[in-house]
Amino acid sequence: MDDPLRLEVIVASVRPERFAPVVADWFLRTARADGGLDVGVIDLAHTPLPVDLTAGPEVEAYGRRIGAADGFIVVTSEYNHGYPAALKTALDVCKREWRAKPIGFVSYGGLSGGLRAVEQLRQVVAELHMVSIRETVSFHEAKRKFDAAGETADGAAIDAAQRLLRQWSWWAGHLRAARAADPYPG
Repeated sequence: MDDPLRLEVIVASVRPERFAPVVADWFLRTARADGGLDVGVIDLAHTPLPVDLTAGPEVEAYGRRIGAADGFIVVTSEYNHGYPAALKTALDVCKREWRAKPIGFVSYGGLSGGLRAVEQLRQVVAELHMVSIRETVSFHEAKRKFDAAGETADGAAIDAAQRLLRQWSWWAGHLRAARAADPYPG
């Protein structure tokens, strides 16, 4: 398949005055620099999804977008040792659209850097029949890691982002070919 892999970056935080756009914009610049990916953004702050998971036009449009993607990277904060409720809704409102697709994580937060949220998310995405990418980008005390222009000099995070994108691309390509040859039996 010659089509570029479709990566949807999901921005999980919906809080007013959130730090998510800084982290997400940095990661988006990194992912788009690859050139071989078709990168989109699903910002949950601007994606109306019903918390009661009822069907409707917004859910149908969201489901089509999830279904069309080859995989996902979630940019998530950590709230009270967990991930944002808006992300749980975004995961639960779809079902089959997630299956047999890779998902990676870019997290940020205080001392934990969002890693506790990511560990919980790995359990959830396994239940959705997704492949969780092992490499994770994590920003501990994130507000101290970015300059006024939204750039970071955090070498470990920069390196981890490159490894994450390479691993994600490998899984996305192989899983897309596998889904085309033999639909996932979920």
